[in-house]
Amino acid sequence: MMSRRRLFGLDAAAAGAPRFSLAAQSPSPRRAGRPKNVLLIMSDQHKRSCLGAAGDPVAHTPNLDALARSSVRFSSAYCANPVCTPSRASLLTGLYTHNHQAWNNMTPWPPTHKTIAHYFSAAGYMTGLVGKMHFVDAQTHGFDYHLDFNDWYQFLGPKTKLYADELSRANSGSGLPQIDDLWRDFGDPWKGDRELDDRQGPVAVGGVSKIPEQDHFESFVARESVRFLKNFGRDRPFLLVASFLKPHDPFMPAARFAEMFRAEDMRLPDSWGKVDLNKVPKEVRNSIEHNAPTPELSDPDAARRRIAYYYASLAQMDDCAGKVLAALRDLGLEDDTAVLYTSDHGEMLGEHGMWQKFEFYEGSCGVPLMVRAPGVTQAAVCGTPVSLVSVLPTLAELAGVKVTEPVDETSLVPQLRDPGAARNRPVFAEYNLHSPRAKYMIRDGRYKYSYWVNDIAELYDLERDPEELNNLAPDPNYTSVIERLRQRLFAWHKPTPQEIACLGNSTYLPRPTAA
Repeated sequence: MMSRRRLFGLDAAAAGAPRFSLAAQSPSPRRAGRPKNVLLIMSDQHKRSCLGAAGDPVAHTPNLDALARSSVRFSSAYCANPVCTPSRASLLTGLYTHNHQAWNNMTPWPPTHKTIAHYFSAAGYMTGLVGKMHFVDAQTHGFDYHLDFNDWYQFLGPKTKLYADELSRANSGSGLPQIDDLWRDFGDPWKGDRELDDRQGPVAVGGVSKIPEQDHFESFVARESVRFLKNFGRDRPFLLVASFLKPHDPFMPAARFAEMFRAEDMRLPDSWGKVDLNKVPKEVRNSIEHNAPTPELSDPDAARRRIAYYYASLAQMDDCAGKVLAALRDLGLEDDTAVLYTSDHGEMLGEHGMWQKFEFYEGSCGVPLMVRAPGVTQAAVCGTPVSLVSVLPTLAELAGVKVTEPVDETSLVPQLRDPGAARNRPVFAEYNLHSPRAKYMIRDGRYKYSYWVNDIAELYDLERDPEELNNLAPDPNYTSVIERLRQRLFAWHKPTPQEIACLGNSTYLPRPTAA
């Protein structure tokens, strides 16, 4: 494995190049021509294509669509790891998972890595985080102001039981518990006190929430984000992260939004039932054949219900995000504030017959990303593949904030100024590091290549096969393409000796040597 001080290059020979340093940037947040403030709005599990601005006729996202009309929208943005904790750690540290070492949803973020909050605080910013960030433990990672799930539960009081009922069991990804360790010694305090429903697995297909709309987590995040803007938005520059849970499960929106979408109107994805199970990794095949969290979803009618509740959850999140954006305008802060919207990963939402995330397919690893920076951006769509690892260097450059530690990706400001500007860089992702299920992905031009440490590889031509149904890895005509992508992938990061020891017989690739 490469050291923390090494960075991938654009070819295998450049594997030892130093990581990007932004320390030469001006630390002045008030320099002419720069936005004074930064607002980063996040959602959880927002599928990139589920957006009115992206052409989805079902999605009801008027506020995000309006933001897109004044932003550069990146139509091929990817998360660095298709699961919550490591993806969010990458976004806030500017590091890929093998460098920031928050391996999974059970691993606390190491305190040795600085986040965007540290850098902006050092530049004189008031930094706030309102909502979910899945830190796993009690660290605040540099934020001056922090409200999360536990603060929401204090607001809910006895109504917290309604949310415990919706989850049915402990689920830290949905914020109950917010920190697993708090329950580890004595077990789940809600066990035996929940009203259980008739779900067949740990996750419900979906339903109308019993929690009053004004009490939902999204409403709480919107209100408290507006409070932050009112209290701190004028005195000094600010960095505010407003981070919603929806459309992450539980897919239990408030009634007003559930009524917008009927299950019978939902269309199953075109790839539903079309995957050749003999040409995909075993994990993918197993997930298609038996979705353990929600077994009901093999039934098309149940699948349509879940899709409807997903869109309703997305509409509710958009409504609350709109309240934060409206407050920015009403408080006279809009012209001085860069706004970035994204999500930590996507949602398969029935594509390939799969649900949730965890995969490198477009539905799971693809994320929405749009940036509005007064004086810098004009409305445009940029189709260049980019990574959320670029968020930190991008916002730092926009604000003129000094980043003192090396990061793993470059700023997107050149693309914000000129969306057609060339960016000849591949995009990477990784998942389940340090385990027999480890896998790595590279998107380079039209091709996406996924290397599974203990299973068969995948290669898709996204121009000819955007639904990723034809795995080209076993085709001898693509041997040279696979070898080129594998070399570039391993120049970025090679599987660890522990992962190599887990290797089985790869059907399509030779066994690599240990790093």
